[in-house]
Amino acid sequence: MSSPDNPRPLLPPPGRTWVMGILNLTPDSFSDGGRLQRPGAALREAGKMLAAGAQLLDLGGQSTRPGAAEVGDHAELARVLPTLRQIRQAHPAAVLSVDTYRAAVAEAALAAGADWINDVSGGRREPAILPLVAAAGCPYVLMHSRGDSRTMDSQAVYGDVVAEVRSELLRASERALAAGVRPQQLVWDPGLGFAKTTEQNLELLRSLELLADEGFPLLVGPSRKRFIGAVLAEERPRARIWGTAAVCALAAARGAAVLRVHDVGPIVQTARMAEAVRGAAGPRFSPP
Repeated sequence: MSSPDNPRPLLPPPGRTWVMGILNLTPDSFSDGGRLQRPGAALREAGKMLAAGAQLLDLGGQSTRPGAAEVGDHAELARVLPTLRQIRQAHPAAVLSVDTYRAAVAEAALAAGADWINDVSGGRREPAILPLVAAAGCPYVLMHSRGDSRTMDSQAVYGDVVAEVRSELLRASERALAAGVRPQQLVWDPGLGFAKTTEQNLELLRSLELLADEGFPLLVGPSRKRFIGAVLAEERPRARIWGTAAVCALAAARGAAVLRVHDVGPIVQTARMAEAVRGAAGPRFSPP
């Protein structure tokens, strides 16, 4: 993590949009499962993403796609920690995130050099992660979701998806703050694709400003997801790059501080262009 001797920024400066590169260290992720499990493959991919302009890397050892089987702490740690240590050694200035909802994994990852914790459950699955993050003082991505990988699709039932996602994120933030997490640590993620239909995802994207207005930096993760495939009638996840870029451009224009993607190079260009068009009038994040 950052220290007084290494004051690298761990959050985007006001008005900027960072690109977070996805490193799936699992055999069963929806678009690239198994690709980075060969020795050295993840380290090489990390180097490519950083060279292409990624400001963050997000390592995950548990697939969260619909229907994915859940593994235990031991298996997740075995997937994540060796690669995390390799990347930290090779790229000491990189900002590294670990995608986990498990307290034990978060604790070990932070001890091994992770800077962020990215929790798809927003503290629901293992509330013990909240005081741990509070003690670490690290950025904490609090994502909106319902259920788990097996049940999320059945829980995509909303009267007003934007209002309900906002309300549930506020409640989750209150739980985090009550556990000692500081407002400046929190990053909100509306959870595109998690317990949302295609139309619900699109409605959230149309109304991102309403979430950004709460004052927390927004992370948006549309990369290659099913709703893009549904709109484009494109079954191949890796062929959804331009749909992903369109969503990222809109998200950056409407207040996203971080874009979580597989295809770093093209999305870095997309984010920089969106910043240039947005100009000095871009959003400023002031956590309450």
